[in-house]
Amino acid sequence: MKILYSCLSKSWGGMEMFTLTSINQLLKREIKVELICSADSRIHIEANNMGIMLHPIKAGSYFHPFKTLRLSLLIRENEYSVVHTQASKDLWLIVPALFLANSKIPLFLTKQVGSFIEKKDFFHKFLYHRVTKLFAISTVIRKNLIETTPVKPEKIVIMPNGTDTNKFDPDNVNRMKIRNEYNIGSEEIVLGMLGRFTPGKGHEEFLWAAKELNKEYKNLRFIIVGEPSRGESEYSDTIKQLAKEYELRNLIFTGYREDIPEVLFAMDIFAFPSHSEAFGIALVEAMAMKKPSVCSNAEGVLDIAVDGETSFLFENKNAEDLKAKLKLLIDSKETRCKFGENARRRVVENFDIEIVTDRVIKIYQEEMNKTSPVNG
Repeated sequence: MKILYSCLSKSWGGMEMFTLTSINQLLKREIKVELICSADSRIHIEANNMGIMLHPIKAGSYFHPFKTLRLSLLIRENEYSVVHTQASKDLWLIVPALFLANSKIPLFLTKQVGSFIEKKDFFHKFLYHRVTKLFAISTVIRKNLIETTPVKPEKIVIMPNGTDTNKFDPDNVNRMKIRNEYNIGSEEIVLGMLGRFTPGKGHEEFLWAAKELNKEYKNLRFIIVGEPSRGESEYSDTIKQLAKEYELRNLIFTGYREDIPEVLFAMDIFAFPSHSEAFGIALVEAMAMKKPSVCSNAEGVLDIAVDGETSFLFENKNAEDLKAKLKLLIDSKETRCKFGENARRRVVENFDIEIVTDRVIKIYQEEMNKTSPVNG
C-alpha cells in the first residue's frame, strides 16, 4: 500500500499535528506514505524533521493549474493506492489532478472542522462526487457535512482523532518534573488548560473562574499551556493583560511545550472551556493521563466526555458555572480519582490511536478492493 497524504494548511494546530500523527502510525506499519504540504509551512518543517517524503507546493489560491498538472504527473508516475487529505480546501487541487491523471484510486477526506457555508453548487458537487469516503471526527461534524455539502450520508464514517495511550500514560511519566520546574508544592491543587491562544477557546472564562476561586482557596495554582498561531499574537497579549488585571499571581503561562504528557500529569484538574469544538484532542490527551475534567457542554466535547463519569459539564460560555463545577472537583479528591480512572478507561477503549488507525486501514483496503482490476 502506498498513500499520498495531503494537508496544505499554513497554520499549526490540531489538524496539522494529527496529520503527522496519522502518517507516523502508517509508517510504523511499514506502509509507504508521502505528503503534499505548503512550502515553508510549519507542517513542512515538522514533517521534514520526521523524515517524511515530501512534495512541497506553493499554492495560495483555490485554482492553480500548473500545480494541478504537476500533481497529476506525480500521481500518474507513483502508482499510489490511496489519496487522503485532512483539509477540504485541498480537494480543489487533488480532484482535478486525479481527473487529469485518469486515476480511479480511492480518495478520502477527513473533515476536522465544520463549515457555515453551503457547498452544494455545481463545482462542489464535482469535487465531493469524487470523494470515496469522508471521515467525520465527531457527530457534530457528520451533521455539518450532511447539512452543507452534497455528500450522501452513507459516504460518511465517524472516525475520531486518536491519541497514543502509551505516550499519554501516567505510569510512564514523572508527575514531579513540571511541579518541580515551577516550584509547585505537593499540597497545591493545579488546575490547567491546554490549547492555542485563539478566540473561542475559553481563556476568558478560565481566568475569571481562577480569580473567583482564589477568593475561596489559598492552595491553588493555575497553568495555561499553548502559544498563539499565525496572526493571533494580539489575542494572546489581551489574555495575558487580563490575567494581570485579575492579579493572578498564582497563574503560569508555560508557552509552547513538547512535554505535554508531563505537563498534563502535573495537573490535578483539567479545564476545557472551548466555546465550539469539532472534537478536542487536548481533552482526550488529558483524559488518557487520568485527569478529571470540567468541559463546556458544546458540540464535539459530547462525543468524548461523559458528564458525572469522566467530567463535569458546564453551560457553554458560563464562567460562573465553570467555577462551580471546578469547585466540585477541588473539594473532592475522591471524585477526582474516580473521574480520572474512568477517563483513562474511556480513552483506551474508544480513542486509542492504534484502534483508530486499524479502522482507517481496513476502510482503505475495502475501497481499494472495490476499484481493483479484478473487481472491474
